[in-house]
Amino acid sequence: MTILKCISPIDGSVYAERECATKDEAFAAVKALRSAQKAWAARPLSERIDLVRAGVAKLGEMNDEIVPEIAKMMGRPVRYGGEFGGVKERADYMADIATEALAPIVVESSDKLERRIEREAHGVVLIIAPWNYPYMTAINTVAPALIAGNAVVLKHATQTLLVGERMVEAFKQAGLPEDLFINLFLDHATTESLIQERQFNFVNFTGSVGGGRAIERAAAGTFTGVGLELGGKDPGYVMEDADLDAAVDTLIDGAMFNAGQCCCGIERIYVTESLYDAFIEKAVKIVSGYKLGNPMDPETTIGPMANVRFANEVRGQINDALKDGAKGLIDPALFPEDDGGAYLAPQILVDVTHDMRVMRDESFGPVVGIMKVKDDAEAIALMNDSDFGLTASLWTRDVNRAAEIGAQLETGTVFMNRADYLDPGLCWTGCKDTGRGGALSSIGFHNLTRPKSYYLKKVS
Repeated sequence: MTILKCISPIDGSVYAERECATKDEAFAAVKALRSAQKAWAARPLSERIDLVRAGVAKLGEMNDEIVPEIAKMMGRPVRYGGEFGGVKERADYMADIATEALAPIVVESSDKLERRIEREAHGVVLIIAPWNYPYMTAINTVAPALIAGNAVVLKHATQTLLVGERMVEAFKQAGLPEDLFINLFLDHATTESLIQERQFNFVNFTGSVGGGRAIERAAAGTFTGVGLELGGKDPGYVMEDADLDAAVDTLIDGAMFNAGQCCCGIERIYVTESLYDAFIEKAVKIVSGYKLGNPMDPETTIGPMANVRFANEVRGQINDALKDGAKGLIDPALFPEDDGGAYLAPQILVDVTHDMRVMRDESFGPVVGIMKVKDDAEAIALMNDSDFGLTASLWTRDVNRAAEIGAQLETGTVFMNRADYLDPGLCWTGCKDTGRGGALSSIGFHNLTRPKSYYLKKVS
């Protein structure tokens, strides 16, 4: 028997624990879903859309309980109010475009032939969701998967153990049929067995590169579709014509919000020589004004990292960089709450190079390295000098210049004068070690369905 335990980063106590399903229990649950899915897919699309919207609305009614729950599970300060705004924005958008995105492609409709391509639900979709934005990352696939006619198994990260239960309960209260959307507590071995034995028709995983490799190994030879959003090392580039104040505010917030634990958070910044000193001065002022502390305190602006292990990885990257010649600009004395555990003071590093881990490995914490660059060519080379490719943030007033630079970047999304944001109208995707596949937008629906062609010859 495996017990999953959520250790609260606030004080190291066990906040919640759940028993994992056995292999037999898990297989039985998936079998029930597969049976229910056919009837669900046969229901009119409009009904599926309405029930998903209703499920999201019920989730919103739980927000007053969810916000402190998230703080206790993974450390995000309650002052930020949770994730429901983003959850609703994404679910609403996918519901709004569903009719068009899932419509048949009619090649011919004549007195002789009907030729068309339709989108058919995969069947049972497994969603393995991360802890850093536990509701928003899950809804990216939950909403379109259900709308498209799939049944869904949600397996959530142990750090946010209660999220799956909350989401399933909300959709159940909204009237979603039984055995269509379930939460399962699974250990790694059972999860791999389920995938290896073709219990799922599609697997969506958001998490580490190592986790993504494990998913691909489990799915090898099964021809199960997989979508993988893995690591990131997202860059920002500030050009000489940038709105400096906006660039500093947005990029530093993108680096430090949620204690730096954002999928598309800014982890490295390149600033043109003429703006470098002013950028640094403004950045240091912002970060020095943060308050590190208990996330249940409304005055806290930066909480603990979700786990001591994560904080120690970031500490190691910072210490290695300092030993190799980098300079830390934030005085640790400003953050006495840094306890050597999950609470970690934010840091800005300069005199960094790409030989340092902090500029190459995913940090996923409240640290950012800033480098001076002489021109676009140098900035492009540095931005591409990474194993990851999720987003890149370009700061300029010149749209054409941003587009030309963007075309040369190895990344999934190019932002101009924005960062650390997921637009549901655009495909959320990446390249290199960031993974493959795409969520949201009409492409998200395409990945959660399969094309089915019809050639219907009429007899006169």
